[in-house]
Amino acid sequence: MNTQITVSPTACDHIRKQVELTRSRFLRLGVKESGCNGYMYTLDFLEDTLSDDIQVEVADGVNICIHQEDVALVTGTEIDMVTQGLNSALVFKNSNAQSYCGCGESFALSDQDTNDGEGGENSASVSDLATDATAQT
Repeated sequence: MNTQITVSPTACDHIRKQVELTRSRFLRLGVKESGCNGYMYTLDFLEDTLSDDIQVEVADGVNICIHQEDVALVTGTEIDMVTQGLNSALVFKNSNAQSYCGCGESFALSDQDTNDGEGGENSASVSDLATDATAQT
């Protein structure tokens, strides 16, 4: 399966630094059913991949892992790093999304799957950085 994930150079730099700071080897991009509109992105720092992970090299030395069951939901995602004032955050835009919630935390796809893309132990702290690129704040 061809997994298309686009990551801006500033987002790649940020991901590379965060992987190093957490002494991890990979970043997992996933989704879970959540929010007011269907799905929410999750991020996990990993030491090793799982047997059902797909690895996508988005830049030299920056690998994103995706659970096989989440590939269809994240394919077409663009990841960028946006700074507003003193705050910086990774933002996600999914070209396959049919709608986004008003708070920018979740998105809906047409003919949504009911996958349970649960995050790992680091999801809560890392997912605070995940927002939708189309959200207005």
